[in-house]
Amino acid sequence: MNGYVTVSAKVPRWLKEAMDRLGIKPGPVIRRALEQEVKKAMLRKLEEKARELAKELPQIPDEEVAKLIREDRGR
Repeated sequence: MNGYVTVSAKVPRWLKEAMDRLGIKPGPVIRRALEQEVKKAMLRKLEEKARELAKELPQIPDEEVAKLIREDRGR
């Protein structure tokens, strides 16, 4: 297999019939929707982590930050 898995979803019959009449293929629509949801969830997690880290940053003195930056530049 080429790295893909099958994901299925149940939809109302009227929706499936409408998709067939309109020529809408569910695969690309489902893929886009899932990709969007995953991106949103990842962003939410990153925002949570950033908020947690932001709480700790004020505790680091400016001199320490400057020292760490200088050390990093020296590498």
